[in-house]
Amino acid sequence: MSRPSSISAAATTKGPAVEGGHAAAAAAAAADDALAAMGYKAELPRSLSMLSVLGLSFAIMAVPYGLSTTFLYSLANGQSVTVLWGWVMLSFISVAIAASLAEICSVFPTAGGVYYWAALLSTPEWAPIASWVTGWLTLVGNWTVTLSINFGGAQLILSAITLWDEDFVANAWQTVLMFWAVMLLTYLVNVLGSRWLDQINTMCIYWTGASVVIILVVLLAMAKGGRRGGEFVFAHYDASGSGWPAGWSFFVGLLQPAYVLTGYGMVASMCEEVQNPEREVPKAIVLSVVAAGITGLFFLIPVLFVLPDVQALLTVASGQPVGLIFKTATGSAGGGFGLLFLILGIWLFAGIGALTASSRCTYAFARDGAIPGSVLWSKIDKRTEIPLWGLTLSFLVDCLLGLIYFGSAAAFNSFTGVATICLCSSYALPILVSVVRGRQAIKYASFSLGKFGYAINIITLAWVLLSIFIFCMPSVLTDLSPSSMNYASAVFAGFGSISLLWYFVWGRKHFSGPPIVQSQLADLGAGILPVEGRDPENVGAVKGEKDRKLAEAESMGNL
Repeated sequence: MSRPSSISAAATTKGPAVEGGHAAAAAAAAADDALAAMGYKAELPRSLSMLSVLGLSFAIMAVPYGLSTTFLYSLANGQSVTVLWGWVMLSFISVAIAASLAEICSVFPTAGGVYYWAALLSTPEWAPIASWVTGWLTLVGNWTVTLSINFGGAQLILSAITLWDEDFVANAWQTVLMFWAVMLLTYLVNVLGSRWLDQINTMCIYWTGASVVIILVVLLAMAKGGRRGGEFVFAHYDASGSGWPAGWSFFVGLLQPAYVLTGYGMVASMCEEVQNPEREVPKAIVLSVVAAGITGLFFLIPVLFVLPDVQALLTVASGQPVGLIFKTATGSAGGGFGLLFLILGIWLFAGIGALTASSRCTYAFARDGAIPGSVLWSKIDKRTEIPLWGLTLSFLVDCLLGLIYFGSAAAFNSFTGVATICLCSSYALPILVSVVRGRQAIKYASFSLGKFGYAINIITLAWVLLSIFIFCMPSVLTDLSPSSMNYASAVFAGFGSISLLWYFVWGRKHFSGPPIVQSQLADLGAGILPVEGRDPENVGAVKGEKDRKLAEAESMGNL
């Protein structure tokens, strides 16, 4: 085998650094061999660390930015209670979802993510359709979350003008052109800066943390517009302006935290670029959600303490009230822009990270022939060592979808709901299959939920079912018209129709899911790949193989 021989060659030089190199090379070789056992050839360099993947997940969620651009959802549906306690509630639920996904990821670490897991956990006869449905949900979710992040960024940039000119309202052309500009920027960073993505993702953690601390200190220290009392921040509930019954309005307002806390599952697509992915990626998924939950509290509480008149915020022409909040709190347009600049920095990391994850998802789904033109979209560019064509497809799809804004701003805004519904549904499907099949495939997962597994999985599934229903509803019922309707259900159905049409036209005859031999799938009577190490002594799908490779490296290093 080529890799052991290369490790052996490197082992001729002694020293701690070389021994570290042996371990890294052995870990990469073991991960590549485990990937080959799952039916794929390793084509991407394993250059990302756990901290980098955590940073990528943290970047995609972009907590302060995401909360800022969707602030009106919670504000109109309960104000402080929905904003604050809705965030706390969804943080706990998201940890449950993340832990459920991490458990599966520790057994099947591949860029296919939930799409691949749905197939492996299903029975052989159901594996193709399970992976097809999950794959398309994941793909559409990745595309639309990238779209909503960068479109929101474009709107936020334009809203900065209103800090000095309150009468400015960007027209459709200005908004779409700015959106294309920010899409191009994130695309170029992914192409030209691909070798620095590890550092970019890691930097996101520090930028976000520093930004939250600065915003917290500045808002509470200055508070030029006055301070709210603790009762308002922690107990004020007013949903009278939404038109919904008071109790139900709270759930409708949960789109804000649900949208922000969705991107963590997207980083499973980076498994093939990480050493020890069965350990590092699950940890990154869960820790990123915990970090996001804490970060959100440190951002929301000071914002609520200095919140200006709610009605003034709800009627902001740009639909982005965070600039007005910062301007009021600092007492000047310049001060407001200084804080807004920090949020825009977080957006940039989010836009870059979302497009990165989206391109890997496109690449993984394309290499199994599930997308028209798969041969092209699944190619790896030799110079940049990234799926350049998959990245380009993701970029072009989002740019074209941006044209919808010319026809209906309301229809376009529904992509926020669509992204949330698609990603949550794609996360739920492999978890559902795992529960139905008695969680046998993940019995010896290296990241195990143990005796709490069933309860955590059920909480996850119950929430996803509820979220599909509530996020298709209008955020407010007052003055309901075609321009204020929630078209998430229509957009979701549209993408679903395209997926089903392509399946019956092409997929039914040509698509068989991930490249797993049916006899392997049938082993153990389930969609479980019999990879070495599936026993209590060698938990995890690849641990036994990894231990063997590490032993080989150590023996060669002692020659």
